[in-house]
Amino acid sequence: MTALSGDITPPEGGASDRLAVRLHALRGRRLPWVAAAFGGGVALYFGLPMEPSPAVAGAMLLGAAMLAVSARLAWASVGLLWLLAAAVLAGALAAQLRTNLVASPVLAFRYYGPVEGRIVGIDRSGSGAPRLTLDRVRLDRMEPARTPRRVRISLQEPGALEPLPGMRVMTTVHLGPPPGPVEPGGFDFQRHVWFLGLGALGYGRAPLLLAEEAREGAQVARLRRHLAEGLHARMPHPAGAVAAAITTGDRSGLPEDAVEALRVSNLAHLLAISGLHMGLLVGCVFWLVRGGLALWPAVALRHPTRAWAALAALPVAAGYLAISGGGIATQRAFVMAVVMLGAILAGRRALSMRSVAIAALAVLLWRPESLVGPGFQMSFAATGALVLAFGWLRGADPRWRRGALGWVVALVISSLVAGLATAPIAAAHFGRVGHYGLVANMLAVPAMGAVVMPSMLAAFVLWPLGLEAPALAVAGAGIDWILGVARSVAAWPEAASRVPAPPAAVLPLVGAAMAWCAAAAGRWRAVALLPALAATWLWVEVERPAILVSDDGRLVGVLGPQGRALSHPRGAGFVAGAWLENDGDGAGQEFAAGRTPNANALAITVARGKRALAASMDGCTGIVVTDQPTPDAAPCRVIGIDALRRSGALSFARSGGGWVERSARAAQGRRPWTGHGRLWDGPGRGAND
Repeated sequence: MTALSGDITPPEGGASDRLAVRLHALRGRRLPWVAAAFGGGVALYFGLPMEPSPAVAGAMLLGAAMLAVSARLAWASVGLLWLLAAAVLAGALAAQLRTNLVASPVLAFRYYGPVEGRIVGIDRSGSGAPRLTLDRVRLDRMEPARTPRRVRISLQEPGALEPLPGMRVMTTVHLGPPPGPVEPGGFDFQRHVWFLGLGALGYGRAPLLLAEEAREGAQVARLRRHLAEGLHARMPHPAGAVAAAITTGDRSGLPEDAVEALRVSNLAHLLAISGLHMGLLVGCVFWLVRGGLALWPAVALRHPTRAWAALAALPVAAGYLAISGGGIATQRAFVMAVVMLGAILAGRRALSMRSVAIAALAVLLWRPESLVGPGFQMSFAATGALVLAFGWLRGADPRWRRGALGWVVALVISSLVAGLATAPIAAAHFGRVGHYGLVANMLAVPAMGAVVMPSMLAAFVLWPLGLEAPALAVAGAGIDWILGVARSVAAWPEAASRVPAPPAAVLPLVGAAMAWCAAAAGRWRAVALLPALAATWLWVEVERPAILVSDDGRLVGVLGPQGRALSHPRGAGFVAGAWLENDGDGAGQEFAAGRTPNANALAITVARGKRALAASMDGCTGIVVTDQPTPDAAPCRVIGIDALRRSGALSFARSGGGWVERSARAAQGRRPWTGHGRLWDGPGRGAND
């Protein structure tokens, strides 16, 4: 019999019988295991030091097909192993296919000159300057095959023209290739923008000009902007800015102090259009429709009102996806909502580990790169943990689920379980642990679900009739409560603490522990403790690099008894902030520049400019880092800007009696987003090779 035929008789064999029986018991949980294996294949692809060649990719495809056939023909338990192996290869292949499908030219040099393009995105940079994303780009004296498909520019002097989605505009800009990691093993910004289709980033000081009168497409983007401006005009600040952020994705008007308070209190997730908002909105529509139909006995008793409510919620979810900007997090939330509603239509339980696995597979097939981002990891960690927790409680005494007590217990359990599941992931990505996040979420999340989202839904329904004001007033009161909770909790003593960035192996181990816990059953879940403990040990014992060198040769950071001492109090502010954050250090750049470096550290000097480089050559004995080209002859080692362009940022760490040097380029590997190792080279690809 085949694996799908229901054969429950284990093969005769000896020592393998018990293992075979236990594997056979997992047949009912195949989907979670397949999702975990597929995700493991995606993670394996992104962890490779170089891009698989066409021959290797072909062998992987053939191997996945052969394993899938073997899984079909083999006895049930052994077939599961072949199926999981096929899923791993399929995950790696899906990620590589996605990498090549989004491939587009990347600028390989510094460009100054005119740019023309269509506005497809408007937001603000960290400094508050308007920032435009352009497609259909034209650059001076650059053929279309080598022109980036999309560029993003910050406008230092926007001029009189108000940028609107769909406009074709032009200006004069400085453009450059996306920067690499600020340190070896750090966040790979080049990989991030590769999957966004951005081939160049820059800024412009010249006024923005209109290139064509007609606006091309972008109707949905214009609707989003109209709604955001309407919310700003109809609601007091900052409630209007928060309302615009959670409905249209426009975060440009958010005050920095409110955002910081939300971060410290672990409520920043309320600003991101993710699974929480999509779930609240879809759930609100579902229960309104189902409750309304229940008031009509002739319909409620004879027709599947639950399925009708799910059908009514589907277009609402699609509409929310459209007006919110369709970001990656919102797309992931939409896929999860569709899977849950589909389970209702199929007569299955909406929130089960099977539905979570289907949603994860759908998201990873669509956007495999989302696996390495915090949004995917936190969403599925929280959802999976809640399914496990409430599945266990389902068999307990049902009295706790009744009335107000049940509502309070469910709220406490949801906040506690989701907070514990996402805490290590949030700490690894953002370097901060909020100590009162449970309290803040218990006070704020109910207001978002019971007041803000239903009121915003009612406001948008009433908006065309001009009757939205009362609903917006109620939503504003809910938002004011949430911001008040955030500011109060953030002001408590020791509200948050910083943690150093974990080693590269920590997040994969945490993911493996969570995936095992979700897919396994019974006592076998205890095996998840092994990777969890290994991740904890690696993180506790982490040692940050003793010396860091920026990729432009303008900043050096040396660890000392007070923390990392920086070579300059100003300049390269983003790099300095990232280094200190990865150290788990809350100091600012100017303060860190006044620290004393370790006296036993490698002697290293920063020479900015030609005169400083010439002066540093007199009797130098250590290492000189400079933003100038490396001189032909020097009495000591000089790391010039030409060498740093090849290597990227550098780190030096003690090992035994010597020093180990690492480069960001070596840590990244030879991957398409670094200009190497594409599976194929079609028209327009390879511009940065």
